Amino acid sequence: MELELQKELIENKKMYQHLKENSYYFKYLNRDARFYKDFTEKMKELYHERTTDKISDAIDNMDLISNVLMAFK
Repeated sequence: MELELQKELIENKKMYQHLKENSYYFKYLNRDARFYKDFTEKMKELYHERTTDKISDAIDNMDLISNVLMAFK
């Protein structure tokens, strides 16, 4: 694995935790650094860090606030 890639993985706590929990990624990242993109996509999906997840969470929060305000009427 390239040193830059190792440094980036260690600095990002969520990536490092995901890598420790799924150690088979070590094998793929050692063989081919291009697998890093797939690794990050799966990590973002797991931790709900995709743009669609953030938009969905924002909509859910707005619905919650709306329902609370409706309850006070």
